Amino acid sequence: MTDDAADIDASKAPLLDHLIELRSRLLKSLVAVAICFGIAFSQAGRIFGFLVQPLVKAYGAGSEGKLIYTKLYEAFFVDIKVAAFAAVCMAFPIIANQLWAFVAPGLYRRERRAFLPFLLATPVLFTLGASLAYYVVMPVAFRFFLSFQRTASVNGISQEALPAMGEYLDLVMNMILGFGVAFLLPVLLMLLERAGIITRKQLQSGRRYAIVAAFAVAAVLTPPDVWSQFALAVPLMLLYEVSIIGIWFTERRRAREAAAAA
Repeated sequence: MTDDAADIDASKAPLLDHLIELRSRLLKSLVAVAICFGIAFSQAGRIFGFLVQPLVKAYGAGSEGKLIYTKLYEAFFVDIKVAAFAAVCMAFPIIANQLWAFVAPGLYRRERRAFLPFLLATPVLFTLGASLAYYVVMPVAFRFFLSFQRTASVNGISQEALPAMGEYLDLVMNMILGFGVAFLLPVLLMLLERAGIITRKQLQSGRRYAIVAAFAVAAVLTPPDVWSQFALAVPLMLLYEVSIIGIWFTERRRAREAAAAA
């Protein structure tokens, strides 16, 4: 019996034990989210102040923007959304650790070595995508939308942007989540290749379809302006090529390991 098989046999347990462990892992994750939610809710004003900075930059120096709320309870629910969003981000390391602790005993040693880099790369790629949305895309997009403001001297009636707090938060969260999830494309493609669902040759032959899909995804996840769509579609196409290169390296490594084993 190999060491990998011995590890799997040692980790075998009745189904009820697995369910009990799963419940324990879920409870720990929920407790972590609840604690992070309490901390984030106490700092919801500061977190929202951070999320509103792209709009402040879009207004420009010397200009004072304004966010309104038209329902008495809207500002309270904005704080709830902000706290929930921040709590999930803060608790993600704990959630990922609980997930890994539950899944790892059922994997062979080589599978653990193969899966762990993907788990570590997920928050890094998500952060890169979210940072691109926050620091680059949103200020330019918001500046474009604010350019449609008009004074009464232009056409007899003034046009002033008065975004609502809830609508602005929904837009920002959708863009951050959209860009962050989209940047996980290399992880998804390399996992699919690892599972034998796709191959590198299929990815190479499907480049034209990938380009169309990248622009379609960008059109859905971004505001209706050309800059935002290109800002997401172009990185997606680059990440697609990075995935192909990464799969090529993993194929070479597997070939060397197979030759060494033979």
